[in-house]
Amino acid sequence: MIRIIAILSVLTLFSCSSERLAQYHVKKALKHGAKLTQDTDTIRIATVDSFPVISHDSIVWEKFIAYRDTVIKFQNVYVPKTRWQTRIEYKERVKTLRIKGKTEWKTAKAQQVVKYKFRWWWVIVAFCVGFLVRYILSPTFIGRIKLLFKLWT
Repeated sequence: MIRIIAILSVLTLFSCSSERLAQYHVKKALKHGAKLTQDTDTIRIATVDSFPVISHDSIVWEKFIAYRDTVIKFQNVYVPKTRWQTRIEYKERVKTLRIKGKTEWKTAKAQQVVKYKFRWWWVIVAFCVGFLVRYILSPTFIGRIKLLFKLWT
Protein backbone atom coordinates (compact mmCIF):
# COMPACT_ATOMS: atom_id res chain seq x y z
CA MET A 1 0.00 0.00 0.00
CA ILE A 2 2.84 2.40 0.81
CA ARG A 3 4.44 1.69 -2.58
CA ILE A 4 1.22 2.57 -4.42
CA ILE A 5 0.92 5.89 -2.52
CA ALA A 6 4.58 6.68 -3.27
CA ILE A 7 4.13 5.97 -6.99
CA LEU A 8 0.96 8.08 -7.14
CA SER A 9 2.61 10.99 -5.34
CA VAL A 10 5.64 10.88 -7.71
CA LEU A 11 3.31 10.82 -10.72
CA THR A 12 1.31 13.80 -9.47
CA LEU A 13 4.50 15.78 -8.78
CA PHE A 14 5.92 15.21 -12.27
CA SER A 15 2.68 15.31 -14.26
CA CYS A 16 1.84 18.06 -16.76
CA SER A 17 1.63 21.39 -15.02
CA SER A 18 -0.46 24.31 -16.25
CA GLU A 19 2.62 25.89 -17.87
CA ARG A 20 3.35 22.73 -19.83
CA LEU A 21 -0.27 22.50 -20.93
CA ALA A 22 -0.16 26.15 -22.04
CA GLN A 23 3.04 25.55 -24.01
CA TYR A 24 1.49 22.48 -25.62
CA HIS A 25 -1.59 24.42 -26.71
CA VAL A 26 0.49 27.35 -28.00
CA LYS A 27 2.67 25.01 -30.08
CA LYS A 28 -0.43 23.29 -31.43
CA ALA A 29 -2.01 26.63 -32.37
CA LEU A 30 1.20 27.80 -34.09
CA LYS A 31 1.27 24.57 -36.06
CA HIS A 32 -2.29 25.23 -37.29
CA GLY A 33 -1.53 28.78 -38.45
CA ALA A 34 -1.89 31.11 -35.45
CA LYS A 35 0.51 34.06 -35.38
CA LEU A 36 1.74 35.90 -32.30
CA THR A 37 2.83 39.47 -32.86
CA GLN A 38 4.16 41.87 -30.27
CA ASP A 39 3.24 45.49 -30.70
CA THR A 40 4.51 48.40 -28.68
CA ASP A 41 2.98 51.77 -28.11
CA THR A 42 4.46 54.88 -26.54
CA ILE A 43 2.33 56.94 -24.20
CA ARG A 44 3.29 60.37 -22.90
CA ILE A 45 2.23 61.00 -19.32
CA ALA A 46 2.11 64.55 -18.00
CA THR A 47 2.67 65.14 -14.27
CA VAL A 48 1.86 68.46 -12.68
CA ASP A 49 3.99 69.57 -9.75
CA SER A 50 3.64 72.79 -7.82
CA PHE A 51 6.07 74.44 -5.45
CA PRO A 52 5.92 77.63 -3.43
CA VAL A 53 7.92 80.73 -4.44
CA ILE A 54 8.26 83.84 -2.29
CA SER A 55 7.86 87.08 -4.21
CA HIS A 56 7.12 90.58 -2.80
CA ASP A 57 6.39 89.32 0.72
CA SER A 58 3.84 86.76 -0.48
CA ILE A 59 3.87 83.10 -1.33
CA VAL A 60 2.96 82.18 -4.91
CA TRP A 61 2.55 78.59 -6.10
CA GLU A 62 4.27 77.90 -9.41
CA LYS A 63 3.17 75.03 -11.64
CA PHE A 64 5.74 72.76 -13.21
CA ILE A 65 4.61 70.26 -15.87
CA ALA A 66 6.86 67.29 -16.51
CA TYR A 67 6.40 64.76 -19.32
CA ARG A 68 7.45 61.13 -19.17
CA ASP A 69 7.30 58.62 -21.97
CA THR A 70 6.30 55.05 -21.19
CA VAL A 71 6.40 52.11 -23.55
CA ILE A 72 3.55 49.61 -23.39
CA LYS A 73 3.91 46.16 -24.93
CA PHE A 74 0.93 44.08 -25.84
CA GLN A 75 0.50 40.90 -27.83
CA ASN A 76 -1.86 40.46 -30.73
CA VAL A 77 -2.88 36.93 -31.53
CA TYR A 78 -3.99 36.08 -35.06
CA VAL A 79 -6.19 33.03 -35.01
CA PRO A 80 -6.92 31.50 -38.41
CA LYS A 81 -10.56 31.01 -39.34
CA THR A 82 -12.09 27.59 -39.52
CA ARG A 83 -13.65 26.13 -42.64
CA TRP A 84 -17.10 26.78 -41.22
CA GLN A 85 -16.38 30.48 -40.60
CA THR A 86 -14.99 31.03 -44.11
CA ARG A 87 -17.99 29.23 -45.60
CA ILE A 88 -20.45 31.48 -43.72
CA GLU A 89 -18.52 34.62 -44.77
CA TYR A 90 -18.61 33.51 -48.41
CA LYS A 91 -22.38 32.92 -48.25
CA GLU A 92 -22.95 36.37 -46.69
CA ARG A 93 -20.78 38.02 -49.36
CA VAL A 94 -22.72 36.31 -52.16
CA LYS A 95 -26.07 37.31 -50.60
CA THR A 96 -25.05 40.96 -50.25
CA LEU A 97 -23.81 41.07 -53.85
CA ARG A 98 -27.08 39.53 -55.04
CA ILE A 99 -29.15 42.04 -53.05
CA LYS A 100 -26.96 44.91 -54.25
CA GLY A 101 -27.43 43.83 -57.86
CA LYS A 102 -31.22 43.67 -57.47
CA THR A 103 -31.44 47.11 -55.92
CA GLU A 104 -29.26 48.66 -58.62
CA TRP A 105 -31.46 47.10 -61.30
CA LYS A 106 -34.64 48.37 -59.67
CA THR A 107 -33.33 51.91 -59.27
CA ALA A 108 -32.13 51.95 -62.87
CA LYS A 109 -35.54 50.76 -64.06
CA ALA A 110 -37.39 53.28 -61.90
CA GLN A 111 -35.57 56.28 -63.36
CA GLN A 112 -37.41 57.14 -66.56
CA VAL A 113 -36.95 60.41 -68.38
CA VAL A 114 -40.13 62.20 -69.47
CA LYS A 115 -39.34 64.01 -72.71
CA TYR A 116 -42.58 65.98 -73.06
CA LYS A 117 -45.62 66.77 -70.93
CA PHE A 118 -49.04 67.00 -72.48
CA ARG A 119 -51.11 69.75 -70.93
CA TRP A 120 -54.68 68.46 -70.56
CA TRP A 121 -56.16 71.69 -69.29
CA TRP A 122 -55.96 73.17 -72.81
CA VAL A 123 -58.12 70.33 -74.08
CA ILE A 124 -60.71 70.94 -71.35
CA VAL A 125 -60.79 74.70 -71.99
CA ALA A 126 -61.13 74.16 -75.76
CA PHE A 127 -63.98 71.69 -75.19
CA CYS A 128 -65.84 74.17 -72.95
CA VAL A 129 -65.35 77.07 -75.41
CA GLY A 130 -66.56 74.91 -78.31
CA PHE A 131 -69.63 73.84 -76.36
CA LEU A 132 -70.48 77.47 -75.50
CA VAL A 133 -69.99 78.66 -79.12
CA ARG A 134 -72.25 75.88 -80.38
CA TYR A 135 -74.92 76.77 -77.79
CA ILE A 136 -74.69 80.50 -78.61
CA LEU A 137 -74.98 79.98 -82.37
CA SER A 138 -78.01 77.68 -82.08
CA PRO A 139 -81.32 79.18 -83.33
CA THR A 140 -83.09 78.62 -79.98
CA PHE A 141 -80.58 80.74 -78.11
CA ILE A 142 -80.84 83.57 -80.65
CA GLY A 143 -84.65 83.39 -80.47
CA ARG A 144 -84.58 83.67 -76.67
CA ILE A 145 -82.32 86.73 -76.82
CA LYS A 146 -84.72 88.41 -79.33
CA LEU A 147 -87.63 87.64 -77.04
CA LEU A 148 -85.73 89.13 -74.09
CA PHE A 149 -85.14 92.40 -75.96
CA LYS A 150 -88.84 92.62 -76.95
CA LEU A 151 -89.88 92.36 -73.31
CA TRP A 152 -87.59 95.21 -72.28
CA THR A 153 -88.73 97.58 -74.95
